[in-house]
Parts: sequence; structure tokens; C-alpha cells
Amino acid sequence: MMSKRKQHVPEFKAKVALEALKGEATVSELASRFGVHPTMINQWKRALLDGASGVFERGSRKAPMIDEDQVRDLHAKIGELAVANSFLERKLKPWGGK
Repeated sequence: MMSKRKQHVPEFKAKVALEALKGEATVSELASRFGVHPTMINQWKRALLDGASGVFERGSRKAPMIDEDQVRDLHAKIGELAVANSFLERKLKPWGGK
């Protein structure tokens, strides 16, 4: 019976990929040290580089979601206030208002 492929945790993959990016050891040396195939190290390194920009996007993703109902209510309120303002401006003109 064949054994299942070993599943590596993301932290391990990141550690190995960072070591590969440092360039202090060859991929073959890292493969020997960490007990993984060089092809895996190259894949993890590529994945790390491809996903690097996502690290800086995460902050913006945490921004609160826009509540569409609240936006509609606020727009309605702005409309009501604009109508009330124009009404009051017309009524106050005879009294020396602008």
C-alpha cells in the first residue's frame, strides 16, 4: 500500500520559501535540510512571491462593509433637509434673509 503524500502546514511552507528567497543555501541544500523535494521548494517560493502583495491588501479588506439600507436612508434624509432648507430660504427672504 502506498503512503499518502505528506501535508505541510502553511507556516512550514512559508519558512522554507523564505529560506529559499534569502539565497544563503541552494534549493538542494534546503531540500536536504527540510526533507522536501526541490520542486516543492520552488513552488512554495513562487507562491510566496505571487501572494506577497496580498499582505498589503488585507488592511483594506477589513474595512467595514457598506450598509446599502443605511446609505439609502441617509440619502433620503439629505433630500428632506435640502427641501426644508430651500423652503426656509424662500420663507425668510421677505424678512431680510439671503
